[in-house]
Amino acid sequence: MPTALVVFTRDLRVHDNPALHAAAESADRVVPLFVLDDAIRSSAFNRPNRAAFLAESLADLDESLRALGGRLVVRRGSVAAEVAKLADETGATEVYIAADYSGYARQRERRLRDALGNRVLHLHHSHVVVPPGSVVPSGAGGKDHFAVFSAYHRRWRQADVRRVLRVPDRVLLPRGLDAGRLPSAAEICPGATSPHLPPGGEEAARKRADDWYGGSVAAYDDGGHDDLANDNGTSRLSPYLHFGCISAIELVARGDRRGRGVDAFVRQLAWRDFFTQVLAARPETSHTDYRTRNDRWRNDDEAVEAWRDGRTGYPLVDAGMRQLRREGWMHNRARLVTASFLTKHLYVDWRIGARHFTDHLVDGDVANNSLNWQWVAGTGTDTRPNRVLNPTRQQQRYDPDGVYVKRYVEEFGTPDYPAPIVDHHDAVGAFRAARTAP
Repeated sequence: MPTALVVFTRDLRVHDNPALHAAAESADRVVPLFVLDDAIRSSAFNRPNRAAFLAESLADLDESLRALGGRLVVRRGSVAAEVAKLADETGATEVYIAADYSGYARQRERRLRDALGNRVLHLHHSHVVVPPGSVVPSGAGGKDHFAVFSAYHRRWRQADVRRVLRVPDRVLLPRGLDAGRLPSAAEICPGATSPHLPPGGEEAARKRADDWYGGSVAAYDDGGHDDLANDNGTSRLSPYLHFGCISAIELVARGDRRGRGVDAFVRQLAWRDFFTQVLAARPETSHTDYRTRNDRWRNDDEAVEAWRDGRTGYPLVDAGMRQLRREGWMHNRARLVTASFLTKHLYVDWRIGARHFTDHLVDGDVANNSLNWQWVAGTGTDTRPNRVLNPTRQQQRYDPDGVYVKRYVEEFGTPDYPAPIVDHHDAVGAFRAARTAP
């Protein structure tokens, strides 16, 4: 009676889960395993907001597996050591895991292969629609990734995509196996969380996706994605995609031939894959410039603190930063404006901003966070590196009635609201002079 191990990492779902599906097809007994990784718990990436979401997602996954006859097995420690130990205990000869693409994920895979010895490790691409390296630029040069999104998107749309996989009929554990206990949020990462976090788990993800495709997505291409005042103008699925509570491939399949709004939304999933393939090819871009501009970034702790606290005197910037602290999430348009303000108005290193976002975002993804910050800062893949977003004009265009601003900046329009910490025109002039200085 063969036994297989499935190691869950960022694929916390039973629908369209290639690793779980393959294991259930290949073995009579399946061990769905999550290892509370000591290396991640001790890293700066481990933050309370994501820990709370992760704990809820693991509890939801456990409920789904129980409905299939099994449950989630939890271990604590080194992923490689705990997987190998459990394989010995259960007699499993094959291990299934989702591929991941950061520098740490690749090291984890290498350590896991070494620890498993002669056992077979199966990798499945369940985190993206088109795996990194599946499409590469044609012609001479042998480039291993795309650096321009438009060219990548054309190839991405033509790529072969696997079919959506059904939920296994059953997932049965080996008899007598100690499943362990689910971790609490405090055990994963102690500390205060934002007061209005989204609920974690596959059930919440699928409900949000159902609501999104059943309603607001139709207006996504008609300004909906930039309407800051509209809480339902964007899908808010990014935390669920980050933790794999829902499959990006299923979201693409759901939207097949459903109109311009869906097409525009699916394009955002392509952006997500685009940055993933950049990171896969250049893991160092999580913390170094993709294209250096030889910036001599300013050190201004007081200005950075005002930015973090939402006290810059620019209402849209302040609203975005306060939404981040309140919800562990920020509207994409506000992300662009707040990032542009830090890097172009204050001329502060993008890594400081990326670190702050990582501290609070539930969807804090290495590829999307670091490379979006670089895109705005002009050190990434953007073809207009010196572009500056005017926060006042952005507010006039995307929040003309101030609904979004007033939702998060209660003192806006009163004497308590601070004056701008920098003048827009002076700051832009100083940035451009610094960026072009020899």
